[in-house]
Amino acid sequence: MTKLLSILASLLILIQSFNISFGDIIQLDELLEHATFHKEQYGDNLFVFISKHYGELKEDHHNNHEEEHEEHENLPFQNNTCTHHLVNALVLFPNVISRERTELSSKKRNGFYYLISDSAGHQSGIFQPPRHV
Repeated sequence: MTKLLSILASLLILIQSFNISFGDIIQLDELLEHATFHKEQYGDNLFVFISKHYGELKEDHHNNHEEEHEEHENLPFQNNTCTHHLVNALVLFPNVISRERTELSSKKRNGFYYLISDSAGHQSGIFQPPRHV
């Protein structure tokens, strides 16, 4: 059971590292429709289609086919967000850490004491628990 949970957690982290959102998954049908359109209209295979919309031919395709601009905005994986994660480093300096043992004193000292308050509120019963009469 723990192996299964470990594998599922690893897959979740892997998928999140690709920056794929739920909206991108929903828009996959529009990607397939547009790929079919490109195959019928221009004779593009899948690799040329991906290059035209996500690769090195993207700028040329965008400039030459402005009539498809609305369809291109609805394609998945168009989020231009840049996520940078700050990496925190834990640095231990072994020379600073003291390895000497310290002996604890066996004498027990009480470092506290209690004085009865002289305030009027304490004497009048305001700060006392309720009593059953």
